[in-house]
Parts: sequence; structure tokens; C-alpha cells
Amino acid sequence: MGREYEPTVGQWYDDLENDETFQVLKVDEDRETVEIQHLDGDTEELDVDDWAELDLELTEEPEGWSGSKDEKDAEDDEDEDDEDWDEDEDDEDDEDDLDEDEEDREEY
Repeated sequence: MGREYEPTVGQWYDDLENDETFQVLKVDEDRETVEIQHLDGDTEELDVDDWAELDLELTEEPEGWSGSKDEKDAEDDEDEDDEDWDEDEDDEDDEDDLDEDEEDREEY
């Protein structure tokens, strides 16, 4: 058994025994599980007993880490929402332009 660290969401750890680096994504105290994400993007759920057996060392976010798949999906969804909003706003502008054109025609 190695050093004992409490699982902390967002913290990076080196698993010295398996020579792997991972980040804690979620700690579920009710289910007594820890969800982690490895550098290759794979996620894994450990129970607290398995966590306690790991030989861990705290580490920094790896250089060039581009974020978790979940984070990317959330960002992509936000980008799509922004694009939809922009399109809707443009549609409203077009409708306003049409209303003004109709008013101009009625004056003549």
C-alpha cells in the first residue's frame, strides 16, 4: 500500500504501480465510488477500497492536456446553442427589415 490521498475532483494523480496518470472526475460518497479519467480519455469507476490500495503521488495537469471528453461535449453544446441564438437573432433582424420595407411602401 502506498501513500493515501483523498480523491479530490479535478486533481491529477500518478499511479506509481501502473505508471499511469489520471484525473478525478467525480466522487460519489453515497455509492462510495471515485470516477477517474486516464490520459487516453478512458474513464473508470473505482470503489473507495480500490482507491485506498493505489500507490499515488499528486501531480500537475499534463502538458498539452486538451480536457476531458465530457468537457469537450459540454463546450460543443454551448457553441451550438450560441450559434442557434445568433441565427435566431439574425432572423429577427430580417423580420424587422421586412416590416420597415412594408411601412415605406405604404407611405407611397
